[in-house]
Amino acid sequence: MDNKIAARHQALTAFSGIRDQVKDLHTENIAAMATRASKLDDVIALWYGEGDMVTPSFIRDAAKKALDDGETFYVPDMRGASRLQTALSDYQSRLYGKPIGLTRSTVSPGGMQALYIALALIAEMGTNVVYVAPQWPNIHNAIHLLGAEPRAVALQFDKGWRLDLDRLFAACDARTRAIFLSTPANPTGWTASADEMAALLEFSRRTGIWIISDEVYGRIYFDGDVAPSMLAIAEDEDRVMTINSFSKAWAMTGWRVGWLTHPNSVADQVAAMTQYINSGTPAVIQAGAVAALEQGEPLVADIRQRIKTGLDIVYDGLAQINSIMLPEKPQGGMYAFFGLAGVPDAREACSMILESARVGLAPGHLFGDSSTGFIRLCVFRDTERLKTAVDRMVVALR
Repeated sequence: MDNKIAARHQALTAFSGIRDQVKDLHTENIAAMATRASKLDDVIALWYGEGDMVTPSFIRDAAKKALDDGETFYVPDMRGASRLQTALSDYQSRLYGKPIGLTRSTVSPGGMQALYIALALIAEMGTNVVYVAPQWPNIHNAIHLLGAEPRAVALQFDKGWRLDLDRLFAACDARTRAIFLSTPANPTGWTASADEMAALLEFSRRTGIWIISDEVYGRIYFDGDVAPSMLAIAEDEDRVMTINSFSKAWAMTGWRVGWLTHPNSVADQVAAMTQYINSGTPAVIQAGAVAALEQGEPLVADIRQRIKTGLDIVYDGLAQINSIMLPEKPQGGMYAFFGLAGVPDAREACSMILESARVGLAPGHLFGDSSTGFIRLCVFRDTERLKTAVDRMVVALR
C-alpha cells in the first residue's frame, strides 16, 4: 500500500467519522483501576460511589409484585407512572415545605439521565455551563458531549471547602446558559448554605441564567433531615432545575431510577425528550421507587447514620498518619476526600495503596484539575471492613 492510499485509508477509519465532542471525551475512569484490582487478592474497593447495602426487601418486594402482576408494558406517561408522580409530589412538598405539583417532576432511568436531559434542555454549541469543582467527572463530560463549553470554578480549600460566589458569578458571561452545582457535593462533601442558595437564585432572576442543582446526596446530610435545597426557595417558574436519584439514600444504585424537578412550563418538552432518549423507566422499577418514597424514611435515617459512623471511623484512623491532610468533616455525602502532604498528583499514591494495602481508592485528578493531590474514599461500607481498610492504609502510609 503506497503512502497516498495509506493516508486515505487512515482518514476513512470509523473513528475519524464520529463527532469531535465524542472523540475528545475523557475515557479514563475508576473502572481502569478496578480492572487492575481484579488481578489482586482481597482488595477492599472503596473507589465507587456506592454502598455495600443490598436494597431492602420492602423495595424489592414491591418491584416483584409489580412483575408478578404483569406490569411489563410501556408506562404511557413519560413523566412517570401516576402513583410515582403522586408520591414524588407528596414527598417533595413535605420535605421542602411548599407545594411541588404533579407535573413539576419527570422520572428518568437514573439521576445521570435526569442530569443529561436538564443540560440538553438549555445547553448547545457556542454556549457554556459554569460548574463548581471539584466535581463528579460526568458533569464536565456531559456538558462537553452536548457541544457546550464546561467552565469550572474551583472551591477554595483551607481546612475545608468554601465557595467564592463573586468568582462564580464573574465566570459567567453572555454565553452562559447555566450554573451547575452539586450539594452536598461529590467528592468534597461541601454543601451550599441557605444563604448561598438564595444568592444563586437572586443571580438567576437578575441574569436569566439557569441554576441546575444536583441534590442526589440531599438526604445524606449531617446537620438536619435534608440539606438546603433550591426547591425550598424557588418559585415554579424560576429558571431552576434539581437532579435527584434513588441510588444513594435508598441503596438503589443498580435500579437506575431518578427524577428531574423543573418548572411546569417545560414539562411537555422534558416529557418529549424522555420519549426520544429512552422512552421512559420500566414500570416494575417505578413500583420499587414508590415503595422507597412511601415507606423509606427509616431506611434513609439508617443509611445517613451508617455513613456518619463510617466517616468517624475513617477520620479517626487516618488522623494517625502524619502525611495525610484531613479537611474538616464534610457536611454531607458519603466520602472522605483527603490529601497527601507534598503530593501534587495522587495517582501514584493510589496505585501504591492498591498494591501494598489492597485498598482501592479514587485519585483526585478524576474530579478536576483543582483536586489532583486529593484522594476519594467511599465510607458507606460494612463497619468492620472499613476498619480493616483503614488499618491497612495506616501501615502502608506510616
